[in-house]
Amino acid sequence: MKKWKHLLLGFAAAALAVGAAVPSGELQALAAYKNMNDNEFISVEKITAAKTGRVANITFKFTNTSDYDLENVKIGFSDYDVDFLDDSETLESNFQFPFEITMGMFDEENMKDLGTVKAGKSKNVTLSARVRRDIKEGYYCFPVKAYGDNFDMVDEYVNIWVSVATSSDEDDEEETGDLDVVLGEGQSTPDGTYPNVMNFDVNMRNASNFTAYDVVVSLEMSEDNTKYPFEINDANYDRRFEKVDSGETVALSYSMAIRKDTYSGYYPIKAIIKYRDNSTHTGEYLQIERTFYVRIHNKDREDELGEFNENDRTQARIIVDSFETIPADIVAGDEFELVLRMKNASSGIPASNILFSLESEKVDDSAVFTTETGSSSYTVNNLGAGQTEEIRVKMKSRAGVAQRSYALTINETYDSPEFKNATNKVVIDIPVRQIPRLSVGTIDVMPNSITVGGETNVMFPINNTGKVTLYNVTASFAADSIVPSESYVGNIEPGQTGNLDAMVRGAAPTMDDGKVKITVSYEDENGEVSTVEKEMTLFVTEEIPMDYGDMDVGNMTDVEADQGFFASHRTGVLLAAAAAAAAVLGLRAYKKNKRKKELQDEEEAIDDEIS
Repeated sequence: MKKWKHLLLGFAAAALAVGAAVPSGELQALAAYKNMNDNEFISVEKITAAKTGRVANITFKFTNTSDYDLENVKIGFSDYDVDFLDDSETLESNFQFPFEITMGMFDEENMKDLGTVKAGKSKNVTLSARVRRDIKEGYYCFPVKAYGDNFDMVDEYVNIWVSVATSSDEDDEEETGDLDVVLGEGQSTPDGTYPNVMNFDVNMRNASNFTAYDVVVSLEMSEDNTKYPFEINDANYDRRFEKVDSGETVALSYSMAIRKDTYSGYYPIKAIIKYRDNSTHTGEYLQIERTFYVRIHNKDREDELGEFNENDRTQARIIVDSFETIPADIVAGDEFELVLRMKNASSGIPASNILFSLESEKVDDSAVFTTETGSSSYTVNNLGAGQTEEIRVKMKSRAGVAQRSYALTINETYDSPEFKNATNKVVIDIPVRQIPRLSVGTIDVMPNSITVGGETNVMFPINNTGKVTLYNVTASFAADSIVPSESYVGNIEPGQTGNLDAMVRGAAPTMDDGKVKITVSYEDENGEVSTVEKEMTLFVTEEIPMDYGDMDVGNMTDVEADQGFFASHRTGVLLAAAAAAAAVLGLRAYKKNKRKKELQDEEEAIDDEIS
């Protein structure tokens, strides 16, 4: 007994066990429902609901569960477990195949071709057939066969739910009508240069509200090289699709050799599209025609109009209506998007076959702006009088250039009704910013310990390491132990150094680790203030009392005896302090003179290089 009949015996036994609880009208539905966990390759995410007498489109998934690729996979309806009687339409009473059996339904040529299904991967499959009118409401299953070049045929099962159609369902029939197709939507014109082979795709979108079946797209060719620019090497350039759903876009892929004797220009290519508007794949083919364009670069055609003279013929005027960059501020070395809005400013002259080529200003023979794709040319098929076309370009600015605006030239080539290959150019300026940068050198503090009310000298260099001038450079000092102060340095040119020389006064004894915060502030050309913070170490101590007031000189011996070492060596201590102060002042003067000489030497070296 066949596999299907063994299965039915199991279902029959189960039905007898629950016969009292299940009405007899539902036993048929139970007997026809198949446990799809027994399948190896086929699975169903959602069971298809169909109506009697209507075409059902059953979608399921074929999954390669093996560890190797399945080649040339085909799948379709199977006649496994389907026993035919003499009339070839009525089946055994214990199993009801739910579809009307048409000629060739189980033949290989009507099976779906899935091609290669890689290991572990899945492909969706849709089979279409009309549901029989004589069956009752309930669940039904039908066998599906699949095989390939490197695996044997398997038969597995798919479940559907069938309900009886009523008179109110007459409007549920498939919607049909004239097909509306859009070619080349959202694409640039295919472009090729002799003697290269053109490999290109043309998008085809079903703009109708119904699905087109058995779609065949043919190209209208010609021996005339002025009408058809490609060599006719293949016997068949048809592109076939089993179906194209409403709103779906498919690609027409071509590889064409350009004719040697063809001229440069745009060529219309007519596509003849045949289709059926029903999923039963029956009836005559319907047909529509659409046209797309290709652009060829080869030899120039002789201009029948002669040399162009602007005084004799009018031409369209294409300008930059507006532009913007995203982001608005471009920092040197960063990527950005340029949005150009090109407008035909003519009052009544259209332009066609428009080519925009972007050309960046150069610095040291290198372009400041480059495109992300490497291509700087963009085409627009038509631009009517007064119309605007938006072009978006991903670009990158060159790092290391000076902060200023750089020119981007838009070269235009286009046709107008009175002449072809008119040229023009427009220029836009794109500002590029540099980020201000500085560094602070070694901080010298002399001395690094003072008394309350005393002063110390602080010196350090400020280096402009960026590409823009630093304006109003100022350094401020702040701590609990000092008097807050601020010292002005001035403007520092790129690559130059400004030197800070400031005096800091002690205000109170140091009660912490002696850290003094230094804040270096500067402005950019827009007046925006930035700061850099540093620290130095300075200790402030209590002042040693030196004044004896109106003390009796006659009692100095006793006082000196009481005062100890300082009283008896007062003169020496004072002389030592004066010597120390003189040494500090001398060292400060020496460092100032040394720094001044270094700056003079640097200026002389620069003068020598210039001369």
